[in-house]
Amino acid sequence: MKALEFDLVFLLSCLSLLIWGVLLFARGGFWRTRPAPPLAVPARDNVRADANPWPAVVAVVPARNEADMIAEAVTTLLQQDYAGGFHVIVVDDHSTDGTADAARAAALQLQCPDRLTVLTAKPLPAGWSGKVWAQSQGIEAVRTLGLPADFLLLTDADIGHPADAVTQLVVRAESEARDLVSLMVRLRCDSFWEKALIPAFVFFFAKLYPFAWVNQPRNRTAAAAGGCMLVRRTALEEAGGIEAIRGALIDDCTLAALIKHRGEGRHPIRLDVAARSVSLRPYDSWKEIWNMIARTAFTQLRYSPLLLLGTLLGMTIIYLLPPVAALAAGPRDWPAWLAWAAMCVAYAPMLQYYRRSPLWAPFLPLIALFYVSATIGSAVRYWSGKGGQWKARVQAPVQER
Repeated sequence: MKALEFDLVFLLSCLSLLIWGVLLFARGGFWRTRPAPPLAVPARDNVRADANPWPAVVAVVPARNEADMIAEAVTTLLQQDYAGGFHVIVVDDHSTDGTADAARAAALQLQCPDRLTVLTAKPLPAGWSGKVWAQSQGIEAVRTLGLPADFLLLTDADIGHPADAVTQLVVRAESEARDLVSLMVRLRCDSFWEKALIPAFVFFFAKLYPFAWVNQPRNRTAAAAGGCMLVRRTALEEAGGIEAIRGALIDDCTLAALIKHRGEGRHPIRLDVAARSVSLRPYDSWKEIWNMIARTAFTQLRYSPLLLLGTLLGMTIIYLLPPVAALAAGPRDWPAWLAWAAMCVAYAPMLQYYRRSPLWAPFLPLIALFYVSATIGSAVRYWSGKGGQWKARVQAPVQER
């Protein structure tokens, strides 16, 4: 009986090793994700050949109870060293903590209140997610205020941008003819729980949406990171406008798919990890990170119990089985040791990106277990009518009974 059990575990270890071989060599090199090198900025009169060489950009920032971070985020936007027209619109989504006042104070501090517009969002209509509704209010204001906008910078109220961020995004979009350029900003990684859990968040995202595949127009994979998305305005309008994703909780990837696959062709978009754009939001406890994952994990699985079961089975075989089998069986189960080693090799570049020691890599199975628990929690929340909860707002569709 023990021999039979070992044979079964050995076969599963071989399966795990095979999967890791595929992930390492046939998944778009997702694990080697690194920031793109900065582009040389052309002479300021040579980016485009028309009378207004630098495209006009309007940043739209939805904000709900972000008084602690909105001032710094707005400050980094208003301090952009961009040669073209640039305006910032903050849409206050019914905040109760003085978010709007903090945004205005930041602009006054920099003595440029004319470059900032603060709006109060209208009541949230049925069928819209809160963030997308706020974004739609800002985009509509671009039209009603008559602001020139060749590009829209859709960014969050907790993102800090370097002074050349808009310039680099625009140069990338124009020189590569991209309709969407997005950055996965560097999440904060200071507290113990951030150091332990945050690098894996980007690692799992890149495995699901290999950035190299996203960046290939012929590949169907489409993804973006909602903290920083520069969208060509005409492309968004051709795709049906922001209202085409009105109910999306994973709004960034939904928007990327909409832009890339609009019409009958596939249009170029780009996603990279950021070198210097950062998230200002702290995650000082494991529960805050757990809630971040649980908010949309089951949405990613399309609220399907079968996909949830398949995900749990897959995560068990890929991440949990190798270390358990290796430690239990010793050298006999060499495929389990190799699978665990492959896992560490794959995770090391992301740890390096976050300036963490590679000694964290062997603990990825435990981190994966944490993410599995949050995914299960996400399903439980949905089944209990609390899916997609964010800032005291439940946004997931009510399940049919």
